[in-house]
Amino acid sequence: MTVTKMSWRPTYRSSKFRNVYGKVANREHCFEGIPITKNVHDNHFCAVNNKFLAIVTESAGGGSFVVIPVTQFGRIDPHYPKVCGHQGNVLDIKWNPFHDNIIASCSEDSSVRIWEVPDDGLRRNLTESVLELYGHSRRVGLIEWHPTTSGILFSAGYDYKILIWNLEIGEPVKMIDCHTDVILCMSFNTEGSLLATSCKDKKLRVIEPRSGKVLQEANFKNHKVNRVVFLGNMKRLLTTGVSRWNTRQIALWDQEDLSMPIIEEEIDGLSGLLFPFYDADTHMLYLAGKGDGNIRYYEITLEKPYLQYLMEFRSPAPQKGLGVMPKHGLDVGACEVFRFYKLVTLKGLIEPISMIVPRRSETYQEDIYPMTPGTEPALSADEWLSGINRGPVLMSLKEGYNRPNKLVFKAPVKEKKGGVVNGIDLLENVPPRTENELLQMFFRQQEELRRLKDELTQKDIKIRQLELELNNIRNSPNISNNNNNNSSSNGSSI
Repeated sequence: MTVTKMSWRPTYRSSKFRNVYGKVANREHCFEGIPITKNVHDNHFCAVNNKFLAIVTESAGGGSFVVIPVTQFGRIDPHYPKVCGHQGNVLDIKWNPFHDNIIASCSEDSSVRIWEVPDDGLRRNLTESVLELYGHSRRVGLIEWHPTTSGILFSAGYDYKILIWNLEIGEPVKMIDCHTDVILCMSFNTEGSLLATSCKDKKLRVIEPRSGKVLQEANFKNHKVNRVVFLGNMKRLLTTGVSRWNTRQIALWDQEDLSMPIIEEEIDGLSGLLFPFYDADTHMLYLAGKGDGNIRYYEITLEKPYLQYLMEFRSPAPQKGLGVMPKHGLDVGACEVFRFYKLVTLKGLIEPISMIVPRRSETYQEDIYPMTPGTEPALSADEWLSGINRGPVLMSLKEGYNRPNKLVFKAPVKEKKGGVVNGIDLLENVPPRTENELLQMFFRQQEELRRLKDELTQKDIKIRQLELELNNIRNSPNISNNNNNNSSSNGSSI
């Protein structure tokens, strides 16, 4: 009689991140009194770096966001200065990874704008952007900076196009036109040579961004993809979405073969969108549900079981969105490996949540802080556009982050106009699809007509003034005397 041995595996692996816990900042280290936008667009409405916290706000007439120094905790004055130059609601904001004072925003007014925030923050409303980028024919819902290149920005619009902007010339240089519906999410691999997108047409795509070529495409019926994130250099993608039974689930994919997911895992039966955040340094994945207060976290490995559940941070306050502090802004002394800035709309509250690895030793923990992407670009815009790929310039967090960034943002001088990319006019007349778009187009045209009428009136006045000046010169007595003298002198010489 043969006895088969049963394989036994513990419920958890030995991991240094098994006991990571979430610590909410004290009330005096939160930001209060911010009128967070009530827009239902599925974005975070929040961007943070080691100097500033930016939040999209509710505002009448046009879109705006506030920029607050990250150390200026407490209640924010209702009349605190705002960045307000857009004519429509602001839908996304992102800080430049290589320049702490530069932030990009996109809006329902079809434009992308680049703003420069003074070192000491805003003293008055900022209405003049350093660059206005017009190329989309509909509202722009997403923007992403290239992870290793200075001056390259990607924008995705409701015209189903992704534009690649070279900010050194202030023009779109490439257009990716392979989507058949609204683009929901964009994510880059570590060196920025590949772009993954999720789309409302239920397809997951891996794209070579410079050529716009689709390298891989998945259309999986059991898993409706909402969000996608590249898992660093693992050659893996992770998507969050909904199963055919309307339960929230995640799926892990091989970036070179999207025919089937490696694994799928159901999370729960809630309806809010799941936002994925990946930390390549610790190989930890955080899943935060929109509209609930939970943040689950996992460790990702290349071997089975691939996805190891660690723990869950729970909070009764629902989150509208989450900003993430870059690595060089974390508190290394407290063994902080990740920090969220949670938007609680009902309270007008921004709540920092630190993810901490419990360690007794107060010395620098080399194993949880490997070399990490720093604040220096690896490539110039021209180098990347010419086809060069290079990984990020790494930095150590051991000495603390105190190196001044020498990069200076210089905006090109350009006129406001649409561009032609790949031989296609980006501002061609696309018919409006909704009543709201029709009204927006109508008001835009009315504004343009009013501006042209004013211009004509001004030019008419100028012409009349010049005609009067010309008549005055002709009728001037000095002119007529000179003419008589000239004629008499000519006669005498004859």
